[in-house]
Order: sequence, then structure tokens, then C-alpha cells
Amino acid sequence: MPLGLAIPLALAVLFGVALGSQAPPGLGEGLGLAVLWAMAGRRWLWLLPLGAMAAVAVVVLLAKGADLPAGLVREDLAVEGRLLEVSPEARLTRLTLAVESCAPLVEGRLPCDALRRVRLSAYEAPAMQPGERWSLVVRLRPPSGLANPDTFDYRAWLWREGIQAAGYVRRDPPPRRLAPPGVSLRRPALAHLDTRDLPPRHARWLAALTLGASERLTPDDWALLNASGTTHLMVISGLHVGLVATFVLLLGRGAARLATPGRWRLAVWPWWLAGAAAVAYAGLAGLEPPAMRAMIMTLVGLWVASGRHAPGPWQGWWLALALVLLVDPRSAWRPGLWLSFLAVALLILIWQGRPRPRGLRGWLRALVRTQLLLAPLMAAAVLVAFARLAPAAPLVNLLAVPLVSSLMVPLGLLGWLSAPLAPLSTLCWWLFGRLVELLTGLLELAVEWLPLWLPSPDQVTPLALALGLMALLWALPGLALALRLVGSLVLLAVPAITTPPPELAPGELRVRIHDVGQGQLIELRTAGYRALYDAGPRFGSGFTPLETLWPPGQRFDRVIVSHADLDHAGGVGALVDRHRVGDVLAPPGETLDVAFTPCRAGDAWERDGVRFRFLWPPADTAGLSSNDRSCVLEASAGGQRLLVTGDVGREVERAFLLEAEAPLAALVAGHHGSRTSSGPQLVQRLAPQHVVFSAGRHNPFGHPDDGVVRRFRGVGSCLWSTAHDGAVTLWLGDGQTARVRGEHPLPWRHGGVEGGCLALESSE
Repeated sequence: MPLGLAIPLALAVLFGVALGSQAPPGLGEGLGLAVLWAMAGRRWLWLLPLGAMAAVAVVVLLAKGADLPAGLVREDLAVEGRLLEVSPEARLTRLTLAVESCAPLVEGRLPCDALRRVRLSAYEAPAMQPGERWSLVVRLRPPSGLANPDTFDYRAWLWREGIQAAGYVRRDPPPRRLAPPGVSLRRPALAHLDTRDLPPRHARWLAALTLGASERLTPDDWALLNASGTTHLMVISGLHVGLVATFVLLLGRGAARLATPGRWRLAVWPWWLAGAAAVAYAGLAGLEPPAMRAMIMTLVGLWVASGRHAPGPWQGWWLALALVLLVDPRSAWRPGLWLSFLAVALLILIWQGRPRPRGLRGWLRALVRTQLLLAPLMAAAVLVAFARLAPAAPLVNLLAVPLVSSLMVPLGLLGWLSAPLAPLSTLCWWLFGRLVELLTGLLELAVEWLPLWLPSPDQVTPLALALGLMALLWALPGLALALRLVGSLVLLAVPAITTPPPELAPGELRVRIHDVGQGQLIELRTAGYRALYDAGPRFGSGFTPLETLWPPGQRFDRVIVSHADLDHAGGVGALVDRHRVGDVLAPPGETLDVAFTPCRAGDAWERDGVRFRFLWPPADTAGLSSNDRSCVLEASAGGQRLLVTGDVGREVERAFLLEAEAPLAALVAGHHGSRTSSGPQLVQRLAPQHVVFSAGRHNPFGHPDDGVVRRFRGVGSCLWSTAHDGAVTLWLGDGQTARVRGEHPLPWRHGGVEGGCLALESSE
């Protein structure tokens, strides 16, 4: 390939990714005609980028349409495949399965043989290991996640991991092991590590740093790495693969110098040996996307450094980007790819044309300069990708990067190489463990002084832009020091100047019905007041969706638990543990994990010009079911009213109906849209402008019920569902009509729901 094609090839691949993700009409025909045009005119230089663009666009387009068909939801499917990941969690085991065959157990159903990778939960599963082949009966659903603003996008993560369905393993018939694991160096290495008498933290970090087994790190490990800005050190990245390749290259060139003293500089085989070592080490780490990306970047970097008919640094950068995206087009959606390539681009900009450092002092100065120049750009990239900022990162990385790259990784790898010599291996890993304790102590101290900062969503973009421009200002050669200093001060002032005023004025109410699956969690905010109605579900695995919504330490003035069912009260324990809660209210007679004050009809309070009051339950709840004891809340802002009825049934609705003021701006439908609630009397009298169903995607109850949906449509209500729209946000009190917005779970599917009305019906 002519070296001048590197940039056109990379741009063509990027354009192919964009075309495949947007899928304009006539995409396939247009790409085919472009390739035929190049072939017919023998425009061979055009053929490679056009062919690459077409191939990538087709791969992305096919990947978007390869999810499990909706007609197979809740159907029993027989699948066979190889386990890629096995993660035990108490009674639950998380599995990632590479599907080799799939067929519905019931004849006449849609085929599922297009599935290639699925994520499963197995309760009380037999012992399983990665690499084994299994036969399973599963129930699946298309990949989906909880769609809430400014939170982790689980659906996008499933997409870029190539997972086309998620579900659980059926116990009957039981799973069957078909074949043992295949040949793998990583698996016996991890098994050998488990037999060694190492402290748990030392073993976890050794597995992650040398074998890429980052799944062995605990949540506490990840929290410390995130807060200190050192997460990049714990994946098999270009740093690790590059170290192995450099070490082997130095050994090879040293051997060549001994063997052929007069011609050792011309020896080619040390470079090939270094490339083979990079490929072997990435293979040892499982050739997962980060390791694959690191391997390709290292191989291109070796070619650039060799100087033999090699591209320049920038041509090599574009070529590596093109190759990574050609091998794995989904990498375009991985933040790690852009973090890696941004870092390398800045390194090229910093060092291109500069003399090589000399002596220990020169290398130390170069290291400090590089880390300080990289810090603002990496902080900007992490801000955009993860909406967090680790203030300790610049200082910590000055010590952590050389400590990990120059001592910990070499010691860990030397311990593996000397495994047959147990005393030497033990010594290497003992020294590695001492360095782990030193590094974690440093990180904990740094985080204590400079804790992780999670800026508000409106601060992320201006702050990231300012940090990125600051990095460029200091990296560009030839600029005067005064210009760099003044420019930095101006850029740091921009986020403070551009931060918008508070979102809510007195008398306004923002209501957000969060997407928590089959459950309910509603956040109510005024200018200076924050309350929750319900705390979301707790799933069988112990996971509570509430944990994903906010970082710890939030302040909630009041938490109202409609009743004690797990889909409404499951997250209360985590809420009280992780956040600062003023008081908790719940119906009389309920049992919760926390102390609470009873809610009673007639209780009312006002905050910032917004009035809240309970319409139900009465003081005496004897004889009422838990559902019918639910706290029924009405909120009024500027003449617009919201009603939340919990899970009360139709008889209870009629009991408080005369107390409710009509018409309603918004109603959160009772019992997730079940037929037991939202009776004709309530619908006809209140005639809500907007109705929100808090229900899970593909829920087994058929919520919302078809009859309930038609009843609300009959009075002209606009219908919203967290199952279709993600989190639904309403603004009351700031105009004549309520404003509504949904957080759609699939970014490339826009149904025009914002401000519109939908006739939602269940899938039953």
C-alpha cells in the first residue's frame, strides 16, 4: 500500500462508520456503484479506500440489525456455544456466550441463528469456566438498558461489545457441558496464580497488569483507580504491549550486536521478533478490543521506528487508526480508542522535531514535561467520555506511570518467565506486591487530598473544551510563554463564565420519572427542594437501579415510599446508605428497612411556591392491602397539577377522587398501567393532559394494559412510557402547558415522541 494512502484510507473508514450508523436510503446501492466505478476505470488507488468504506459501512449496518427479534422475547431457545467470560456473583453467575447454534424449542417461531454473542445470568449454576462449550436453554430479550440522562449507557455498552441479546439460563432442562476449554495460555496462567500464596490484592493486580484479567479487580479497586485518574494503567494497553515489544527489541538487537558486530544495525530480525512478541502478548491477554488496539498501534509504531521504507509518525497514526477500525468497526464507539489516539497524537506533536533526551536528568525532565502536557488533554477526554474529573491525576501519574511501566510490569512478567524457578518467581512477585502497596497507598493519599469531582452536566462541555485547548496551547511549538500563560488563564475562566443560571425558578417544578425497569422512581425538584417518590426496584441479583443514577453524597430533603413492594421500595436501603436523606414517609402498617413517618391524607407542605399534599391513605388502614395503602401525592405548580397514585386499585381511586383537583397536567398511571388501576371514573373526571407509565421493557405483565391505554386515549391524553421513551421529564409551572421530554433508549431511532402523543399498547 502506498504510504500516501494512509490518510485517505482512515478518512474513508471513518466515513464508512458514519454511513453505517446513519443508514441513509440507498446506502448499499451507492457503495456498490462507487466500488464498480473504481474497478471499471482501473482507478486502483481509489479502490482500496472505497472498498474499506463499503466494508465498514456494511459491517456496522448489519450489526445494527442483528439484535434478537422482538417475536422471540420470553420464548425458550436452545443455544450452544463457547463461554467467553464467567463472573460469579454470590448465587448469580454472569456469562458471555459466543453462540454457535440457536433454535426455538417451539416450532413455527422466528429463527435466531443470526445471534453471535449473548449475555446471560445463571442462578445457582454449575461450575463453569471460560472456554468451555455448553448447551443451554435460555430466555432472551433484545439488548436494552436503563435510559436516564447523564448516566452510564448500558445499551450502548452492549452494542459496542457486540452483544445482541441478554437474558437468563433456564434451570429445566439443566445446562449441559459439551466440551472442555480449548488450548489457552491465559487460563492455566490464572489457575497457576490461584495456587500461589499471594495476598488477594497482589494477585488481582498481578493478573490485571500482566495478563489483562481486569475482571478480577474489585469495585473498590476500580473506585480507587477512577478517583485517581489511573484506570488506563490497569488494562492491556499500548503501554504494556509496547514495553514487551521494546524489551524484546533491545534483547534482539543486543544479540545481533554480539553475533554480527559490524552489521548489527542492519539486522531486520530483531524488529520482526519484537512484532511477534507484541502479537503473542496481546494473544495472551485474549485479543479483546483494548489488547487488539494496542497490538496494532505497537506494530505500526515498530514500523515507523524501524525507518525501513516506513511511514512518518503522522502517516503511521492515520494508518493505525484505519487498521483498528477495519478490524473492529465498533471501536469507533469505545472511549478507550479515542483516549489512546488522542494521547499518541499529542505525543507526536510534543516530540516531533525535538532532540532525543540525554542522561538521567534529560529523561526525567522529558517525563515530567510529557505527563504535564498530556494531563489536560486526557482530563478533557475523560470528561467527555465519563463526565468525571480526577484532580489528582496529573501529579499521581508522574509517579504511577514510571512505577508501573519501569518496575511493576517488568517484575510481574519476569515472575511469569521464571515460574519454573520458584524462588526467583517468588522474589519477583514479592517485590511486585511491595510496589502494589506503595502505589495503592499513594493513590489513597492523593484521593483523600484531591477527591474525584463529578461536575454538573452543564459544566462538562465547556470545561472539556477549555482543557483541550489548553493542552494544545502548551503543546504547539514556537508560542511565547506569556501567550501560553494568559491563554490558560482565559480558558480556565471560560467554564465559570459560561455556566448557565439555575434551571428552576420559584414556582416551577421539574418531575423526572426515571427508567428503572419494572418499578418506579420519581424525582421532584423545585428551586431549592429535592424529593423522591419511591426508590426503584431491587432485582434478584441484589442490584438496585438507583445506584446508577447519582454519585454518592446527594441530598434528598424527603423520600416518599408509596408502599413496601420491592419494585417501589427495593432501593431504600441503598438510598439511605449512599446519600443524605432528610426524612422518609411511607403508609402506616408497612415494613421497611429504614425508619419512617406515616403519610396520611390531608398532610400538606409547600416549598418554593410549589404545594404538595397527600390524598391517601386515611389514618386507619386496617383491612387495606399493601397496594391500596399507597401514598397518593398531588403536586401543584402555577395552576398545573401532577398526581402520583402508587399501586392503588380502582375502589381506592373512587374514594379520593373528589379530593383531586381537575384537570391534571400530568398523571403517573397507577400500578404501572395495570388493568386494576386507572378506572373509568378517574380517567373521565381528571382527563390528564399527559400520562406516564413507569414500566420495564419487555415486562412479563403486559404493562401498560391495552384497555387502560385506550381509556386514556379516549380523553385525549398524551401517553408516555419509560419502556419506550426512557426517563420522562416534565416541567410544570413555567407556562400555560406542561413541557415533556423523553430520553429515548436507542439513539438512532427517533420516533418524534417529544411533545407528541402516542397510542401505546402492551405487547400482549
